[in-house]
Amino acid sequence: MKMTLVAIVTAVAALSFNAYAEEMNMGGESMQNMNMNRSAKQVTGAKGEGNIKAIDQQKHMVTIAHDAIPAIQWPAMTMGFTATPEQVMGLHAGDHVAFTFSTVGSAAKIDSIEKMK
Repeated sequence: MKMTLVAIVTAVAALSFNAYAEEMNMGGESMQNMNMNRSAKQVTGAKGEGNIKAIDQQKHMVTIAHDAIPAIQWPAMTMGFTATPEQVMGLHAGDHVAFTFSTVGSAAKIDSIEKMK
């Protein structure tokens, strides 16, 4: 009886976590519903604004919860961008920033980033 109960609870927890993970960080917007033009492999000079959630110096990544970016039809979401150590110098989690970025395929790279007041 205990093994059956443990198996059921584990299955429900795994399914619930999977559904949560699919929707988190995108304001309920899943990647499948994003209107990203798959034929456009490269975007340059896109502008965004958001809050830094994390900076990983070793992986050269900055995670930003950004507002919608209408120019490329992206909804508001939290995502990682590659960045150089010089670009994120003096920035911290919680900072509100304006940034420009480029994409190639599914990789996004910070072109410039500036802390806003």
